[in-house]
Amino acid sequence: PPLSEKRPSSPLYFSSSPTNMSFFGFGSKTFVPHKNMPQGGADTRRYGELLRHAETTLGSGNLREAVALPEGEDLNEWLAVNTFDFFNQINMLYGTITEFCTQETCPVMSAGPRYEYRWMDGVQHKKPTKLSAPEYVDALMSWVQTQLDDEAIFPSKIGVPFPRNFKDIVKNIFKRLFRVYAHIYHAHFAKIVSLNEEAHLNTCFKHFLFFIQEFQLVPRTELEPLSELITQFNSE
Repeated sequence: PPLSEKRPSSPLYFSSSPTNMSFFGFGSKTFVPHKNMPQGGADTRRYGELLRHAETTLGSGNLREAVALPEGEDLNEWLAVNTFDFFNQINMLYGTITEFCTQETCPVMSAGPRYEYRWMDGVQHKKPTKLSAPEYVDALMSWVQTQLDDEAIFPSKIGVPFPRNFKDIVKNIFKRLFRVYAHIYHAHFAKIVSLNEEAHLNTCFKHFLFFIQEFQLVPRTELEPLSELITQFNSE
């Protein structure tokens, strides 16, 4: 769906103290993660093992190292396990502010006055459709979950190949997941600060940012709504 640019906005400044590494401890009112990693026997892909590797590396505090493809591992499997993980993280992050992100407070899915997102999935919405932020995020999360549940896209069994266009599918997912971060920062950052959760939000976004940069998953034009914050994180 298109990114509609409107009028310029004033600069935004964000507190940057990303220290909390417990990604699933953000607040008490959270969504239940939509998608668990595939579990199984000897014929199941090593998603769980890769996820444990990622968590161990994250514990070192080096986010650049944490997002890098582990030596000898398959790129598609690494992209897949991180797609599951970032989907759950963002799902739960958004869950902490759902009572503040309503059709009344956020009648349009936007990232500041310059950027508005419209939803299109080719099924229920075949043309770019203006939705409220909560409607957009709900449609987005359902759209991602449908793909994660599809064995033809995210195969859990060894020997079942990933589709040839797998990276393109992952790129589209991450492009849209970024929009949730963009909306949270622009529309709800003051509330995040009031809850003393900005350090956690910053850590989660920085992890997400470094991953999409490592594998070139999101075009620079799509990152513009948070360009100031991204420049800040890249310079730390």
